Amino acid sequence: MHRTLMTLLIALFMALAAPAMAPQALASDVLMMATTTSTDNTGLLDELAPAFKAETGIELRWTAVGTGKALAMGTNCDVDVLLVHAPASEMKLVNAGQAIDRTQLMYNDFIIIGPASDPAGIKGMNNAGEALKKIAAAKAVFASRGDNSGTNKKEISLWKNADMVVPDKEPWYVQTGQGMIATIRVAEEKNGYTMTDRGTYIKYESTAKGAPALGIVVEGDKVLFNQYSAMAVNPAKCPNVKYDLAKTFIDWMASKATQKRIGGFRLLGKQLFTPNAGK
Repeated sequence: MHRTLMTLLIALFMALAAPAMAPQALASDVLMMATTTSTDNTGLLDELAPAFKAETGIELRWTAVGTGKALAMGTNCDVDVLLVHAPASEMKLVNAGQAIDRTQLMYNDFIIIGPASDPAGIKGMNNAGEALKKIAAAKAVFASRGDNSGTNKKEISLWKNADMVVPDKEPWYVQTGQGMIATIRVAEEKNGYTMTDRGTYIKYESTAKGAPALGIVVEGDKVLFNQYSAMAVNPAKCPNVKYDLAKTFIDWMASKATQKRIGGFRLLGKQLFTPNAGK
């Protein structure tokens, strides 16, 4: 009887202890990152994160938002590292001492996409500013993210560089306040145009049943270059951030092996990002 009771007690102890004893990442080995929606939507991070965990033991967790919100999360000490694509805004954070170790990692480009009917007559143009002028003149629907993301910042700069007032209340100018894929869907529903990074467009293409409703109408303008960089949140400003993990991630992303992975990442056989660390 005594032996049976002891056996039951041991079994109960083991059952209760099992969840606590199961292997899991320690809190000290979890890296928190704020990043742009394009690195998440395209599936790039889902591709890289397991390799990062396997090679460093660090678990990468991320929040995908517009670059403006991502930079704010860095300023507020909410994350350890940033992976974004708005160089001018990034440098403001660096110059303020809020972020350090900014490292270029990869690039793609922005494109303007629209319906086959092309109501503004811009298909084949390679001057983004002139294309936007024609969209405005035709009062063709243009879906803007309107969310202070890197894409939205670039779009606003294009209106300004074309010596135009940035649209706001115009009925043809739709500010979605949403991510890139959702904004593409709005443009699709309204038979209009939008601007997106090429990687997210390829992801959109990959989900279409047949030919996508929106195709590329403007590309090739050098001002549409889209650089992605990583930065560590400065521990001097945010004492609780895990700078050592952030630096490990940045160095890992810039390594030859990871750069090769980034360059080899494809959808529909198309390259989404071009690695350029150290260039």
